[in-house]
Amino acid sequence: MKAVKIKKNGGPEVLDIEEITLRKPVKDEVLIEHAAIGLNYIDIYHRSGLYPLMMPSGLGMEASGIIKEVGPDVSNFSVGDRVAYAALPLGSYSSHRIYKTKNLVKVPKEIDLNIAAAIMTKGLTTYYLLHKTYPVSSGETILFHAAAGGVGQIFCQWAKSLGCKVIGTVGSEEKVEIAKKNGCHEIINYNKEDFSKKVMEITAGKGVSVVYDGVGKSTFEKSLECLRARGMMVSFGNASGSLDPINVPKMLQPKGLFFVRPAMGQYLGTQEELNEAAKVLFEKISSGNVNIEIFKEYKLDDIKQAHIDLENRKIIGPAIIKP
Repeated sequence: MKAVKIKKNGGPEVLDIEEITLRKPVKDEVLIEHAAIGLNYIDIYHRSGLYPLMMPSGLGMEASGIIKEVGPDVSNFSVGDRVAYAALPLGSYSSHRIYKTKNLVKVPKEIDLNIAAAIMTKGLTTYYLLHKTYPVSSGETILFHAAAGGVGQIFCQWAKSLGCKVIGTVGSEEKVEIAKKNGCHEIINYNKEDFSKKVMEITAGKGVSVVYDGVGKSTFEKSLECLRARGMMVSFGNASGSLDPINVPKMLQPKGLFFVRPAMGQYLGTQEELNEAAKVLFEKISSGNVNIEIFKEYKLDDIKQAHIDLENRKIIGPAIIKP
């Protein structure tokens, strides 16, 4: 058994692989043998110190696998169950793990475990963004940044299946075709043109009802320009850096804009909420409304290279780590 540990914040060089010995699962716990591990940009936030951790720490929030042992009084899961999770505490970068049942979901037989590991965080994020944070309606025009990325691959297809007109932004011509395949109706390369002006042109000067932004600092202010009166700015990531302090009278008040900074725990905090979200996610995949293509697989031993590629925007779409 092995796991990735960090003893201090820093670059990919702080990622160490250690041999581990696990105790027996106790009440409400199971032992999982991981089949695949999700790779997400939030892992970099944890490693770098943007989101502070107690040291030493594991890394990773998402994985799928098979239950090998259950603790006493565990009745809702059994040895051999196919399961997945996307929640704290950190530690999914490992071959095996003891995990609380409250954050586990069962994976239907028709869903490949590699796919389950790749989509839990991104898929559940998409679920709460589209159904809870700002519940979209058929016919709405919405803006999503980084439409060719991991969340973008799922989000844009899902939004299209709900009847939305999706405007997506990307950072290169290579990613334009990916965003189109992901379901975007309009695609803007923000390194070639002013995306706020283009959005207003596409919407005949009306603006969009909502902007979903996982990029952060570099797109924030121009995103506000894209919103119609009383529109909502949903900031759910910091890929380009943390936001500067928001000047409410200057930035939000003139158009009566709403701003929200959502997180998964705010929407999927109970077992019932988590199960419902996972049910909808797996149905979207099994129905064909959302098609997942894993961009790349890394071995756990190559975790440093995986982080280098992730930071350098070389990963286009969901990626997984194989223990």
